[in-house]
Amino acid sequence: MKESRNSGYVRQTKFLGGRLFVAVLLTMTVFGSAVPSPGWAKGGREALKSKHFVLSGDAKTLFREAQLRNNTVMQSFAFDNVNGHVYVVQLMAGGQQLADEPAPVSGADRARNGDLALSKLDLEGNLLGHMFLKGFGHGVQIGVETEGDKTYLWTETDSVAEGKDGWGTQLARFSFENGAVLTNESLELEKFRLKENVDRTTVAIDPAYGLLTMRYRENGSFRFGVYRLEDVKQRRFEPIADIAQPSLGTFQGFASYGAYLYLLEGNAYGNNGSEAPLGNTYITSVDLNTGNLVDRQLITAGQDVLFREPEGLAVRIPDMRHPHKAELHFGFASTVSAENTSKLANMFYLDRLMPVQALKRK
Repeated sequence: MKESRNSGYVRQTKFLGGRLFVAVLLTMTVFGSAVPSPGWAKGGREALKSKHFVLSGDAKTLFREAQLRNNTVMQSFAFDNVNGHVYVVQLMAGGQQLADEPAPVSGADRARNGDLALSKLDLEGNLLGHMFLKGFGHGVQIGVETEGDKTYLWTETDSVAEGKDGWGTQLARFSFENGAVLTNESLELEKFRLKENVDRTTVAIDPAYGLLTMRYRENGSFRFGVYRLEDVKQRRFEPIADIAQPSLGTFQGFASYGAYLYLLEGNAYGNNGSEAPLGNTYITSVDLNTGNLVDRQLITAGQDVLFREPEGLAVRIPDMRHPHKAELHFGFASTVSAENTSKLANMFYLDRLMPVQALKRK
């Protein structure tokens, strides 16, 4: 479970007011293909234009019951679209002792310290490698960036304890190295403080449009800032969009694709009104140009998995030569059995995209 501070649910909403500003679409070449990049609208205001995922209908299965490095609940995940891998982050299990530790550490201390396990999987759910990240945060959402032959992870870092858990206060970028242990002071980290006086910072990467979205808490409220990824890497922290988070149930992850932000909420069966078989998992979409709600749909995939806690959202591009053929993936944590509560990872996805013209505002 992640956060439950925002109580209540947004109402069922489809295509609410506010027009989508027309953008001048530039292109950038990635792996020999034309990939859309948002441009500037008249007057210097940045405006995004893109297709929108259809949130209704049957979801497809990527894999089920995958074993991760630890037996804890997966918190979030992201895709390496170039090499065909998925990275999953979770809180470290209690009772583990790493090389720099004098004794095993309890699960409660791991959570308070913000210690994470990172698993590398193939697209069939087979475990290929792992890292440990000490003092990073809660793993609410992560991003992946591929640059040449290097895969970089984007995460929260510099965890600060609040209640029973640790939460990140800025962002980090680092390359994946199988078996490595990083602390929040490791020299391998690039750190980015995009805004001052904020906390609960988490991150997602839009692989099609070259954008970075940061969720953060400011003055007690959650917001999302959208930046050009290349600008952030050059330490230019000027957002092209910044919107408030709508009222949700228990927040479980986010992803962005072009002009739209997607939000995951819900609980495991037996918690906060989530009952089998329907549960209370919803995906909500928000227009990044206006902050208006676009759609909200109950997600019924994976009804038969035990426990079924929604965990993480991510966009996958199966072929980077065709970035408009994207998939919106969402995860569920499950248990091995009623007696064995060790957690497994399950991933499903939606792959229908609505044409831009279908979303024109009246």
